Amino acid sequence: MCWSAEADVVAGAVVTGLGAACLARVRDPRRLPLALLPLVLGLHQLLEAVVWMGAEGRVAADTAAAARTAWAFIALPLLPVLVPFGVRCAAPPGPARRRATWALALGAAVAVPLAAAVLGGPVTARARGHTLAYAVGVGPVVLLTAGYLLTTVGALLTAADRTLRLLGVLVGVGAVVCTALWRLEFASTWCALAALASVVLVGWSGGGPGPARTEGPT
Repeated sequence: MCWSAEADVVAGAVVTGLGAACLARVRDPRRLPLALLPLVLGLHQLLEAVVWMGAEGRVAADTAAAARTAWAFIALPLLPVLVPFGVRCAAPPGPARRRATWALALGAAVAVPLAAAVLGGPVTARARGHTLAYAVGVGPVVLLTAGYLLTTVGALLTAADRTLRLLGVLVGVGAVVCTALWRLEFASTWCALAALASVVLVGWSGGGPGPARTEGPT
């Protein structure tokens, strides 16, 4: 999320470009699912530009509603499945892969009610200062939020790869900062976090498979 439609367009274009670079650098097919993440985040920003325009009455109501639903589907049920799936694909056999498998199972459990809420609609969004406040009818919110964080940030923090663990720290700290700024209605800075995460993934995606190794029995 950015603070205006125009900012979202710029951020979306930048992150989408990073996503293309990320995919172009992939040498190890196991890294492909996570290498797709910047492209997904870039699309997410571009969708929110349309949401902003809808909140400002600059696009048709049906177009804005479709953009809100697509935005919420990426943010809510897709990411808690895509992130641990990508971490699992990239992990060597052993404890790290098993941890990612548990995170993926939790992500799928979280994604089901979130997907039902998003697809059942309606997804609403209203401007609050320089931020957008989304609303989706779903509960229990506390449990789903905890599960969401465990399966996304947690999957990265417990990854076998050092760069992915660093990404987990950046995303975790960044999420706290972005949430605080969003609650103050100062500005939505999630787009900056998406760009930073994408830069890290561009560097990570070009890594090769390296020598085969295991951490223990699977």
